[in-house]
Amino acid sequence: MKRKILFLFLGIFLMVGCSQMMNTPTKQVEEFLSKYQTMDKKVMSQLDEVIDSAGTMTKEQKEKYRELMKNQYKNLAYKIKDDKEDGNEATVEVEVEVYDYATAIKNSESYLLTHKEEFLRSEDSTVNQEKFMDYKLEQMDKVKDKIKYTLHFVLEKKEKEWKLEDITDIDRQKLHGLYS
Repeated sequence: MKRKILFLFLGIFLMVGCSQMMNTPTKQVEEFLSKYQTMDKKVMSQLDEVIDSAGTMTKEQKEKYRELMKNQYKNLAYKIKDDKEDGNEATVEVEVEVYDYATAIKNSESYLLTHKEEFLRSEDSTVNQEKFMDYKLEQMDKVKDKIKYTLHFVLEKKEKEWKLEDITDIDRQKLHGLYS
């Protein structure tokens, strides 16, 4: 009987200790980033919402873009550089490494300026945006170079739990490799 009680207390102690170990600013940021790496259902749902709201892409282009982002998430690498706690507030500095899609997009737009005739519609001499988007996605698909960004995650302790604040649009662009 004493042995059962001892195991019960040991189990409770381990559960409380483990949950407290997971309740750190760094662990919360790691959990957030791992959701991208594992293509968590919520992350993918948010991606789908963004893609669906992009009215300028065809269905096939949206699927291609989704695959590019899945590849980005799967290959996301990060390193925790620093964490600072100040009472109920904390900041975690993280270096992320992602595919450099921003350069591919910028190079595509430069290419358009110097090779506009390749993308013109014959009927009205305007740029065929669908054809240009295909070109841009093709260039993004060829990206092998990665780029490193530093992100600062802000957290607040609420009711003894560290909560990650929403990341900025710039940090989100960095996670996607789209920041330039």
